Amino acid sequence: MELLYGCPLFNKNGVLVDSYKYLNMNHLQYESSPYLLQHAHNPVDWYPWGAEALERAKKENKPILVSIGYSTCHWCHVMERESFEDERVASFMNAYFINIKIDREERPDLDEIYMAACQIINGNGGWPLNCFLTPDLKPFFAGTYYPPEPRHGRKSWIEVLQFILYNFQEARDKVEQQAERILERIEAGDKQFVSSLADDEEAMSLSKDDFKQMASLIAQNFDKVHGGFGVAPKFPNVMQLEFLLDHDYFFTDEEKAGHVHFSIQKMIHGGIYDQIGGGFARYSTDQEWLAPHFEKMLYDNAVLVGLMSNLYKQSKASIYRDTIRETLEFINRELTAANGGFYSALDADSEGVEGKFYVWSEEEIDEVLGDDAPWFKAFYDVSKKGNWEGVSILRRKQSIDDFVEKNHLDKEIFLQNLATAKTKLLQHREQRIRPGLDDKIQLSWNALMATAFIKAFEALGEKEYLETARRNIEFILAEMRQPDGGVFHTYSMGGNGKGRAKNIGFLEDYAYLAKALIDMYEVTFDSRWLDTAKGLVDIVIEDFYDKESKLFFFTSVKQKDVVLRSKNIYDSTMPSGNAVMALNLMKLGFAFENDEYTAKADLMLKSVQNSVLKMPAPFGYWAKVLQIQFQGINEIAIIGENAFQQAHKIKQQFLPNALIMASMTPNDSFPLFRNRPAGFLYLCRNYTCEKPVKTVEELLQLVSASR
Repeated sequence: MELLYGCPLFNKNGVLVDSYKYLNMNHLQYESSPYLLQHAHNPVDWYPWGAEALERAKKENKPILVSIGYSTCHWCHVMERESFEDERVASFMNAYFINIKIDREERPDLDEIYMAACQIINGNGGWPLNCFLTPDLKPFFAGTYYPPEPRHGRKSWIEVLQFILYNFQEARDKVEQQAERILERIEAGDKQFVSSLADDEEAMSLSKDDFKQMASLIAQNFDKVHGGFGVAPKFPNVMQLEFLLDHDYFFTDEEKAGHVHFSIQKMIHGGIYDQIGGGFARYSTDQEWLAPHFEKMLYDNAVLVGLMSNLYKQSKASIYRDTIRETLEFINRELTAANGGFYSALDADSEGVEGKFYVWSEEEIDEVLGDDAPWFKAFYDVSKKGNWEGVSILRRKQSIDDFVEKNHLDKEIFLQNLATAKTKLLQHREQRIRPGLDDKIQLSWNALMATAFIKAFEALGEKEYLETARRNIEFILAEMRQPDGGVFHTYSMGGNGKGRAKNIGFLEDYAYLAKALIDMYEVTFDSRWLDTAKGLVDIVIEDFYDKESKLFFFTSVKQKDVVLRSKNIYDSTMPSGNAVMALNLMKLGFAFENDEYTAKADLMLKSVQNSVLKMPAPFGYWAKVLQIQFQGINEIAIIGENAFQQAHKIKQQFLPNALIMASMTPNDSFPLFRNRPAGFLYLCRNYTCEKPVKTVEELLQLVSASR
């Protein structure tokens, strides 16, 4: 290791000098994050993000290295093995940097800020994210993975460290100037998508043609051969698909809805879906959904189950019913804690090899299935040479109906044999060394999965799904609340067996939980769920609201350790927290007759409307909420001894703009129930109601006529 700058750490023979000065004290051993604990035995003197490390950086006037990743990140593992476990590299880092490890899932606010810096500097981002900060937390350089030695035009990690150190010590003014420019661009990034019309109290006019234009812009990126959007790597992009499904409901666009069904079915048939154990991987590395990046994330499965539940409501197709069931069985079996919380993720790697747990050789299939192997291999594309790196990823190249017809099989017998074969292979797979489990419980992701179980209950009517969601929400409210009624972001089990919630909640925690509570009310009609949702929204208005933009910051005003407060405007693989909060405000505004809520929702939508109209793809959930606002909320009130049964029957229908409230007796607890006799179903819009009806069928006719 030849040093480019005069750092007296190694002599000419590469022997460490004054090693006692740079002994590793690694502070991560006391953390609960699986990702941080993975690095707890590195020779790097890692700190968690916190006062101790930040104060030391100021005191010693050293640059801060913030290295961000997550426990199931493949390239994070690679860089750890290659560089962070190298004692000479670690000694250099320990001598000249304050080294901080961050789990991006624990601190998405910090990840968002420093990832934005990386994208500004390099034009792209990813994980591991390695960002260098001044002692006052301003980013001045960032990158992702660096190899241990120069490779493919990419500098080695030690070269990067030396380059940073030289500039920090010899060109500090330029470093500070660059840091200021980067921060200014990050702040401008939020503002460029927010219209100054947010201050205009006049309603902005939208038309049906505007939404058709949004759908057409999204459709320009359709992959009409394999489904989904664009080329590899391919993510499910659920928010865009949700908007298109709603769009067909409101405006009858069969082409767009057809692409939603086509895309999800292609994913279900592909290797991105675990054909044996259920559940979806994070994304596909190829265009046809064959070879996934094998990590399984809680949030991906949550949003996909929600979308499939709506597809089943609309079509009653068995492929969605079966996939919902298998996916939720996977969640119950592999990602559910004893306390009712949901774990975060399963690693892509096992035994240091990506995908090893999930792939098959032809010999294994033959050994496990015997006489049933030939038809199983034909159905799931298994061969001696394999379909991926010499092994086979199970995928369906044709539907069950096409396969049984082509092979002259009895469908019912085939389904029975298929279920038996899959059970045998699942039992065999369980004997393998399992991928690592990230057992963090994150409130935002848990709330998404609670909503998924609720939506599955609505679609399939299986009561255990509702009980799972209820248990999860009860756990969150009991174990992840702050004393003032706010929420924490994460919950982890300590070594003493006692759980601990930590990290002040972010906007997405409040937004997704409030939505889950509203969803829970609409299937149980227990008013405490709505009351709790309202309390959370009031905290968000108090602690997160930005009067200038009319949107919400991602971080609470109580979060004091960030260099700036950004806003979650784009969708990611999850919906924008701001967009979800806009929908929450709309629904709660009508439920409680709260004009402040509805006015805030209107201003939020106005502030981003121009950007959504011009480029709807990264704003899929905003487009969905704008479309609902344009159509108006159908406020459905049901009063009578059969109210709950009637409401459940309505919830089996795909009604994207409905708010359903039910009570067995007349009461004044909510405005929609006031002065209304029992025995009727009411459809109202903006507190103007249609003539009450007696049956669900009549109510659905009124709803249909309002589209």
